[in-house]
Amino acid sequence: MAAGAAAGAWVLVLSLWGAIGGGQNITARIGEPLVLNCKGAPKKPPQQLEWKLNTGRTEAWKVVSPQGGPWDSVAHVLPNGSLLLPAMGIQDEGTFRCRATNRNGKETKSNYRVRVYQIPGKPEIVDPASELMAGIPNKVGTCVSEGGYPAGTLSWHLDGKPLLPDGKGVSVKEETRRHPETGLFTLQSELMVNPARGGAPHPTFSCSFSPALPRRRALHTAPIQPSVWEPVPLEVQLVVEPKGGAVAPGGTVTLTCEAPAQPSAQIHWMKDGIALPLAPSSVLLLPEVGPQDQGTYSCVATHPSHGPQESPAVSISILETGEEGPTAGSVGGSGLGTLALALGILGGLGTAALLIGAIIWRRQQRQREES
Repeated sequence: MAAGAAAGAWVLVLSLWGAIGGGQNITARIGEPLVLNCKGAPKKPPQQLEWKLNTGRTEAWKVVSPQGGPWDSVAHVLPNGSLLLPAMGIQDEGTFRCRATNRNGKETKSNYRVRVYQIPGKPEIVDPASELMAGIPNKVGTCVSEGGYPAGTLSWHLDGKPLLPDGKGVSVKEETRRHPETGLFTLQSELMVNPARGGAPHPTFSCSFSPALPRRRALHTAPIQPSVWEPVPLEVQLVVEPKGGAVAPGGTVTLTCEAPAQPSAQIHWMKDGIALPLAPSSVLLLPEVGPQDQGTYSCVATHPSHGPQESPAVSISILETGEEGPTAGSVGGSGLGTLALALGILGGLGTAALLIGAIIWRRQQRQREES
């Protein structure tokens, strides 16, 4: 098993050699071996070299001796002077330095900055929505990526194009958790959208994980394609009793809000465009109406699948003193006025007839006396 690990390490060091030659930054996969070459060191003993490392396992620089020691399970020097780390972990991130002197007395230094990574499993969308409703916020689903290091990022896409939060029709709620033992990250991203009315009936959503380290490919979820439907607007009506909204001082007015979505709709009341501080109810009763109750009233019906819908407004007014509103089984005030006017006219005509008759009788009496 040791020979196999050593062979794998040599394969890794060969694959990293090009990167080492061009720079000192190295990335290694968690759990795999890593070999760091000590430049200028003789290939065979006797050798004059020293490895020093400063990682998450040390509080300061630690010297690793070619003669071996208690750190051999974490890092030890190979016969050719290279440093072998049998199984890289998050605590092995840090700086590694080697100083070697060849047989001619020339000193060579090597310096490496090592970072580790772990590719997470393929991300997936959990609790995907099968349908969305136009005009209101909808949860599309939650994208989850587990077991990655460093954390990386999650991104949403709509019809193959990046979907960015705008604070209006698109919002994203993100959460990052780290496992207390392994140190690996779990990312979650919840997408909310407000589809526009008249938009695409079957939009395609997907999510991708982008590693925090460069030159690493993104991982993509399987796409989902919910359907979008547009609700029929609610027809909210306001019924007032008595009809017309005119009432005598001290009378009672009953306002009833009628919405097709009842009883699941919540009804709130407005007066002169301002919400009334009342508990939701489909009926608003105004007992003993006074001047303070006059105004324009409307109701707002709110349903989870439709949003708020406001009724046409009605006006509540108080009749002037002496006026009476029409009631069932009684003669209206205007009818009484007409009757009084007719009686007055008849009385006037009768009086005029009596006066004319008296005048004619008087003239006839005078003519008789003269003859």
